[in-house]
Amino acid sequence: MNILHMKYAVEVARIGSINKASEELYIAQPNLSRSIKELESDLGIQIFDRSPKGMVLTPEGEKFIRYARKVLNQIDEIEKMYKAGAKAKQRFSISVPRASYISDAFARFTGSIGAEPAEIFYMETNSSMVINNILSSDYKLGIIRYASSYDKYFKNMLDEKGFAYEVVAEFRYVLLMNEKSELAAKEDISFEDLRKRIEIAHGDPYVPSLPLEVVKKAEMADEIERRVFVFERGSQFDLLAENPDTFMWVSPLPKKLLKRYGLTQRECSWTGKVYKDVLIHRKDYVLTELDKQFITELCDSRRECL
Repeated sequence: MNILHMKYAVEVARIGSINKASEELYIAQPNLSRSIKELESDLGIQIFDRSPKGMVLTPEGEKFIRYARKVLNQIDEIEKMYKAGAKAKQRFSISVPRASYISDAFARFTGSIGAEPAEIFYMETNSSMVINNILSSDYKLGIIRYASSYDKYFKNMLDEKGFAYEVVAEFRYVLLMNEKSELAAKEDISFEDLRKRIEIAHGDPYVPSLPLEVVKKAEMADEIERRVFVFERGSQFDLLAENPDTFMWVSPLPKKLLKRYGLTQRECSWTGKVYKDVLIHRKDYVLTELDKQFITELCDSRRECL
């Protein structure tokens, strides 16, 4: 199998078009098409379905591209490792839920990186993407969040996909709002108090293999008439800070962040649902020193906030 052909296939899969990939790779389109066909012939599989809309991966092709990316990444690492004069880089990668206690831990963790060359990747996203990031080998660690009612579903799935996992936090959501909000002055906040206000919610509350509508129904009350979906945590805080009529359900925040944005958080006795944050990685992955340092900061931040 030709490694160059493998690189071509990965690029075609990324772009979804032979013509555009040939431009990116500076190779004639007929030569690129021939290389892909030779690769498919060598492997005895069909990697792409050709259609007027472009090149679409087959199920076998998806599996091949996932492994090919991993192999090419390892080749790149070997080349960098043995280049004359090149220093080995510290590497750390994690994708997590949009949680302030986790981002606080990450911020403190960056202080332990030191002066050596390093590549650090931190992504806030949903549980489905966290799992996909590790399966594609782009990220080594992940933290997924789910309601405890989904516990059996997630554990079965993690076992099936070959993940090691450990619960790092269990909590109930708190109500986050502007400190100048009328809600903040109430001694006891009821659900009725929220009906006419604007809820800020994550824009992608996905659970792997479950329909989006099922998840939305479980996580978002139909009675709330106005809801703004936002994907980025900083913008969520900006909205809460600027508009006293908004609120959001979140995992507990560090006090310094509440002060920075002029927000307050309140527990509500009628919210009984428990959530779990679970650290995951492949079973064959060995934690690095950087990984262990982050986990230490994560545990410290959890104790302070939760």
